[in-house]
Amino acid sequence: MVAVILSGGAGTRLWPVSREQYPKPFLKLPDGQSLLQKAFLRAVRVGAGQVLTVTGQEYYFSTANEYQALGLPEVQTSFVVEPLRRNTAPAIAMAALWIAERNPQEVMLVLSADHLILREEAFAQAVDQALSVALQDYLVTFGIQPTYPATSFGYIEQGLPLQGGAYQVARFVEKPDQQTAEAYLQTGRYYWNAGIFCFKAHAYLEALRELQPQMHQAVLACWQGSEKGNLTYLDAALFKQVPAESVDYAVMEKARQVAVVPADLGWSDLGSWDAAAEMVPPDALGNRVLGEAVLLETRNTFVQSEDRVVAVIGVHDLVIVDTRDALLVARRDKVQDVKKVVEQLTHANSHTVRRHHTIQRPWGSYVTLEETSGFKIRRVVVKPGQALSNHLHHHRSEHWTVLRGTAQVWLDGHAQMLRPNESASALAGVAHQIANPGLLELVMIEVQTGEYLGEDDVKRLESYA
Repeated sequence: MVAVILSGGAGTRLWPVSREQYPKPFLKLPDGQSLLQKAFLRAVRVGAGQVLTVTGQEYYFSTANEYQALGLPEVQTSFVVEPLRRNTAPAIAMAALWIAERNPQEVMLVLSADHLILREEAFAQAVDQALSVALQDYLVTFGIQPTYPATSFGYIEQGLPLQGGAYQVARFVEKPDQQTAEAYLQTGRYYWNAGIFCFKAHAYLEALRELQPQMHQAVLACWQGSEKGNLTYLDAALFKQVPAESVDYAVMEKARQVAVVPADLGWSDLGSWDAAAEMVPPDALGNRVLGEAVLLETRNTFVQSEDRVVAVIGVHDLVIVDTRDALLVARRDKVQDVKKVVEQLTHANSHTVRRHHTIQRPWGSYVTLEETSGFKIRRVVVKPGQALSNHLHHHRSEHWTVLRGTAQVWLDGHAQMLRPNESASALAGVAHQIANPGLLELVMIEVQTGEYLGEDDVKRLESYA
């Protein structure tokens, strides 16, 4: 079985922690693991021999870093990288094509990177059930036992029973109103649609060919025109021609052989800050805190702080999320409106929608400490054995001071070693490259000066490292 993890999304409902370039899958839970890491470990625990991740090009490096941090080099990991978003039906199709080239009869378990499952043993049992049904050429979805009449999820109605505790799907239902959701809950025949699937690669591709011939043809053309391997970058021009559609609308709601495996998984999509707060144990007054906070005469309030002490006095029923460059304060019954804040910030072209101050790169990361006209100051971290590209800038000069570790610096091809408290500079027009040859992280302060400090002022050159 190959596990397919779908990782992406804009992350509007968990702003300001979730951003376009750092969406919900990377959100760290109180135990220090991200949702993406938990999805990866979940796939490994249920016996997946290979983990294939479909993600956007802006998320690939961060995703690879998340997996690497788990320290499981024995697990085979591969990636299909999308140049733009086309929803889940094409993403799963690309994964199915990747798998079918190796074995068309291989079963694929499709997981979302941003869901939380607390009952891992129940999940493993449900996967075993789904696997047995998928081997009979069914397209299998997982139905979550509803615990309340939710109006924010789609539902699945069970039909005739199948072997192994599964059922045929009678129908998929859109998000209902409150009265309809309460009626669904009373019948015991309806389940939340969690977006977890299990089927043969060949079975999904055949259903797509039959039900969505235009999408199937466009997906196949893009696949054939892309450079394939353990790291597959999809051709941007061809992928743009693929219709964008969810797997539910495109395939699952229309296919003939669709089954549902009911499961009580302790599942949550963490679709709001109120849901995220539930992951933190409360104190005697119902307050939940991540980070450092002082609470006086306060109850039923969630506080998350990254870098600062947050003092809260005489309030109740609030969500307070403090990051380095943005602060959210909301009533707990209004957290769904965070997406409206993101819409306004997007209209205002605010960087707080797109990215955090800390930017991940394959070689490490950097954070901008101060920026104004004429200069920019960054803290740069380079991982052991990694190197930045050899390049030059036409409009800015750069000066580096090593704080920790060892830096190998090339200036116009001439190499030198820098240790803590030592510095080097590259004037505008001078080719330069920095590498970390040591076993520890290299930490530097970088000062940029010049009339133009844009990221597009760079010319890549042949590497020395």
